[in-house]
Amino acid sequence: MNLHPKTLFPETENLELLNHQLVTKRDLLNVVNALLTELKNVKKEDKPAQWLKSSEVRKLLRISPGTLQNLRINGTLNFKRVGGIIYYKYEDIQNMLEN
Repeated sequence: MNLHPKTLFPETENLELLNHQLVTKRDLLNVVNALLTELKNVKKEDKPAQWLKSSEVRKLLRISPGTLQNLRINGTLNFKRVGGIIYYKYEDIQNMLEN
């Protein structure tokens, strides 16, 4: 997050003056409001999808296709096959990494 000082202190015309001023409660309130606005704007897309394809799992875990196949074969990682595509539940991947 990179906020411009004008966003945090809109009432200040000369930003150079900020170098010599104390922080007031109003300034803190501006910062808090700006942070809350930024948090609200965070995309929910940053969270991975519930179901991931093999290529996504390989990128996430940084493993080869053969390693992923071994995880499927030995039952370490559960999967669902829909047509010719294999899907993995994100929650199962987290559980595998924690155990």
